Amino acid sequence: MSGRQTSPTEKSTDKEVDRFLDRLARLPKTTTAKGRLIFALDATASRQMTWDQACHIQAMMFEEAGRVGDLEIQLIFYRGFGECKASTWVSDTGHLTRLMTSVQCLAGSTQIEKVFKRAVKETNKQKVNALVFVGDAMEEDIDTLGHLAGQLGLHGLPCFMFHEGHDSIVATAFRQFARLSGGAYCPFDEGAAQQLKDLLAAVAVFAVGGRKALADYSIKNKNKSMTAKLLAQIPE
Repeated sequence: MSGRQTSPTEKSTDKEVDRFLDRLARLPKTTTAKGRLIFALDATASRQMTWDQACHIQAMMFEEAGRVGDLEIQLIFYRGFGECKASTWVSDTGHLTRLMTSVQCLAGSTQIEKVFKRAVKETNKQKVNALVFVGDAMEEDIDTLGHLAGQLGLHGLPCFMFHEGHDSIVATAFRQFARLSGGAYCPFDEGAAQQLKDLLAAVAVFAVGGRKALADYSIKNKNKSMTAKLLAQIPE
C-alpha cells in the first residue's frame, strides 16, 4: 500500500472507525463465555461474481476468531423473490463453509429490513455481539431501515456494513446504518480481499473477547492491513 494516496472516502471511513473505537473503549469488558455474531449476505444476482471470494474470506475469518475463543455464528442471506433464510447458531467452521457454498445467487430485491428485524429478535433472546453485513445495493425505505438500525444501537448490537461497489446512494445509506447502530462502514472492491478478510477477522475477535481481545489482536498482528490495525488500536 506504500506510495498510494489516501482518497477522501478512505479518510472519511477512518474517522468513522475512530469514532467507533472511542465508543468501544468506554464499553465494559465482555463477560459472556461465547461471542455471538450474525453474518448477513446479499445473495442477489449482482453479487454472483464475488460469491466464491466471499466464501473463502468467511472461512479465514472463522479461523482467526477461533484462535481467541468460542464464536457462534448465524448465517443469514437473502435472494430471489422474498427469500430470506437464517441458519441455526453454529460454531463449526466446516459446517458454516458448507452452508455458504451451497447457496447460489438469484435475481431479486434487497431485504435488509428482514436482516435487521431478525437481529433485533435474536439479541432479545440472547445477547448478540456484532452484525456483519456484506452487500452492494439498498432498494428499501431508508427511514425504516434507519429506525431499525437505531434499535440495534439501543440493544448494543453494532452493525459493520461492508459495501461492495461505488454507488454513492448505497454508501450514504450504509454509513447511516453503521452510525445509528454504533458500528462502522467500510467500502471494498474486488482488489481489497485482504482488507476485508483482516477487518472481518477483527470484528469476529471483538465478538468473541470484546475490547481487550481486540487490543491483543492488534499487538499480535502488526502486519495486518491498515484498516484492520485501525480497528484494533483501542485508545488507552
